Amino acid sequence: MASADRVLPGAALLPAFQLALRSGLAAGASIALAGAFGLEFPIYAMIGAVIVTDLAPGKTRELALQRLVGTVLGAAIGALVSVIGLVGPGAIGLSIGVTLFLCHALGLQGTAKLAAYVCGIVMLDHSAQPWEYAAFRLVETVLGVVVAVAVSSVPLLIRVEDKGDP
Repeated sequence: MASADRVLPGAALLPAFQLALRSGLAAGASIALAGAFGLEFPIYAMIGAVIVTDLAPGKTRELALQRLVGTVLGAAIGALVSVIGLVGPGAIGLSIGVTLFLCHALGLQGTAKLAAYVCGIVMLDHSAQPWEYAAFRLVETVLGVVVAVAVSSVPLLIRVEDKGDP
């Protein structure tokens, strides 16, 4: 075996370690910041941070933009349907279906499921003020996404790509 073909023990786990470290740091920082800002549901900041984190910083930024678009679309549809007065499981199911269809029709397949679940959450927990509820879920998600992008940009946490990686 040539020296170039040798793999250091544990080297195959390095990408998994880097992704885990990056996701964990982003999630923890998002929760801490959401608490410091007095946001009601830091879980959405944490979810936002984890779902956009990728090994490649460029991919994290790409996912961040998709997730933000999906969050805005889902929150807006959920709040709009709630304001119209449609409530209950049937209305939520229909709204989720419409949201998924719109995402696909607009070429936003990568964010369709996120948009749909945000729509459902806004409608399920809309309380008396769906626009306010939707706005705060958006703020919490944006916080998590911004933290994930920041953590993914830290040079020591950036994955060193092999020559064979795209």
